[in-house]
Amino acid sequence: MRLLPACIGLALAWPGMAAAQSASAALDALVKAYPEAILRHDGSAIYWRDGTRMPVSDGKSQKSFEALLRDASILDQLRLAYPRGRLAQPPAVNDDPGRFRNEAFFNRMYGDCRRREVRRHLVPVTWMPKSWGRTIYVTKVNGVAARLAAISAELDALPAAIKRAAYPVAGTFACRPVKDTGRPSMHSYAAAIDLNVGRSDYWLWRKEAGPIPYRNRMPQEIVDIFERHGFIWGGKWYHYDTMHFEYRPELLGIGGKP
Repeated sequence: MRLLPACIGLALAWPGMAAAQSASAALDALVKAYPEAILRHDGSAIYWRDGTRMPVSDGKSQKSFEALLRDASILDQLRLAYPRGRLAQPPAVNDDPGRFRNEAFFNRMYGDCRRREVRRHLVPVTWMPKSWGRTIYVTKVNGVAARLAAISAELDALPAAIKRAAYPVAGTFACRPVKDTGRPSMHSYAAAIDLNVGRSDYWLWRKEAGPIPYRNRMPQEIVDIFERHGFIWGGKWYHYDTMHFEYRPELLGIGGKP
């Protein structure tokens, strides 16, 4: 697995002064990414603007990959570095940056869809009006809808052969768990989008024993546009999901309003 850059990765593996500085750098990136929601951190907790204090560690060390998927702390979700730009090689085994998610963190951020809290923030976006022109519904929290509208405009300007992979949209808001973990998908928060299934690949579609062979047909031009706006791509996971993009600016060094 690829750890975050040295200034962050050490915080998740070793104790001591260097680790404290590294944890602080990771949390700085988190606060920068969500300035409308998170006020600050003190190294052991983040402080939401509504006054809520949330610990960043659960005190558990040496978690297995499966445990990280199902029971991640806030620091755990920053554990792996996301490689921006074109991949030099397929992801290593279990290198899934962004798939470790702390449910309490995202419930606080976007609402719990099981309590119908996400729906109150849904707004319409016309997806690629020159090419497809259908309405999708996504959250307005953190400017996600505004960012997707900007992405849509950029995608619409691409050559026809490239942008065809970006529509029809396969899904946005869906109150459901991830198939292999049972934990809420980012679709549960209306902060994710799945593109054209016919041009995509998903690791669970192929039942193969042993190492998972990497597959991808999503054009890099589309990936680059999403990343510029704070969305990570499921094609950079060992357990790849190339139709999937989710808003995770903390992994891209992006923050502020759109």
